[in-house]
Amino acid sequence: MSKSKLIIEGLNGVRGLSGEIAVAGAKNAITKIFPATILFEDEVRITNVPAIEDAARMTELVQAAGGRVEREGSNATVFQAANWNPVLDKKIAERLRASIVFTGPLLARTGRVEFPFPGGCVLGERSIDLFLMGFKTMGAVVEEDDSYFRIHTSGKLKGARITFPFISVTATETLMMAATLAEGETILENAALEPEIADMAFYLNECGARIEGAGTSTIKITGGQLLHAGGITFDTPPDRIETGSFVMLAALAGSDVLVSHCNPSWLTTPLSLLRKAGVPLEIGKDYIRVQAAGVTAPYKMFSVRTHEYPGFSTDLQAPTAAFLSQCEGEGNILETIFDGRFRYVDDLVRMGADMSVMNPHRILIKGPRKLTAKNMESPDLRGGLAYLIAASVAEGTSTINNAYLIDRGYERIEERLAALGLNIKREEI
Repeated sequence: MSKSKLIIEGLNGVRGLSGEIAVAGAKNAITKIFPATILFEDEVRITNVPAIEDAARMTELVQAAGGRVEREGSNATVFQAANWNPVLDKKIAERLRASIVFTGPLLARTGRVEFPFPGGCVLGERSIDLFLMGFKTMGAVVEEDDSYFRIHTSGKLKGARITFPFISVTATETLMMAATLAEGETILENAALEPEIADMAFYLNECGARIEGAGTSTIKITGGQLLHAGGITFDTPPDRIETGSFVMLAALAGSDVLVSHCNPSWLTTPLSLLRKAGVPLEIGKDYIRVQAAGVTAPYKMFSVRTHEYPGFSTDLQAPTAAFLSQCEGEGNILETIFDGRFRYVDDLVRMGADMSVMNPHRILIKGPRKLTAKNMESPDLRGGLAYLIAASVAEGTSTINNAYLIDRGYERIEERLAALGLNIKREEI
């Protein structure tokens, strides 16, 4: 893990950014398609692979399991292993929450899987009980000790009806993939609706899977044999969280910024709120243009309640807090998905934001407030991006340490923002 920091000279309220910034491939798609390659009997070619740390870690997990990965620019080809190793690499898995997704394909392919409790950003309690419940329902035996979970089957997984007590994106994806090679029919109820799920299911179906209803609350999977890509490429969709983050940054610090290579239809809820706030948006099929040069009055405050898709994404919550700090009025953010996701608030308050944590799930924001530069430690992936947005509009030069966490989900962030005119640089520690 490299140690670096980002140094940002704030624009002090001047809308100085302009130009085009292209959205990279989605973190929440690429971290699922790499495990999905285990379901295939032949090589899988993936395009638009983002150069982010989470993609690099998923590549390492594939390689540690026995697969071979070749990268060419933003494309990758995953070659099948002669024998898949069902034991996840402990050092990587403990640092990456998305590693849990490997459990479904490995269990379905090899009949067993061993893994440590998955790690990643510290966002409160994130139980894996849904995964274990699903595997047990499909006939697997689950054992655990202080360091590892061990799951095995006596044959193939069995199709089953699984009702999630609460919505989980990763559990939906993991069990959908496991069911692809199971015996019989599996029905997932109260499934997540995220568009990346439907996108991946479409690709798996092209390659021989039989998945119905992906993108709805009920998904039916008829299990079968190994999938066959046959040269069909998986094109990683654009990252909707990066899209929303860039639009908010452009609204505060930009004069005329084109956010391109995106899918605005996946962001209807946040875009409607930004429009109500007064952000001038031109929305096309694959772009969002923010022309804020003529904006003189502060944007209007709004309140947010995070919710599973198609609601307001929890991953946009922290960047939204930075945006709202510059809006006029009083609003609040209600976080309904995770505990511990307000760790960024103290540093934004140090910068001058008027924010109060009312309880573990709600913050109150008053604005607008002038922000001044500070030295900060990135608390997590999305909190780090909130710092970057705040630093861009602040007075003075800010330092964001632990830039690795931002790198987990944002490709070459300093190069891309510098191209818009932001004075930002990276320094190794």
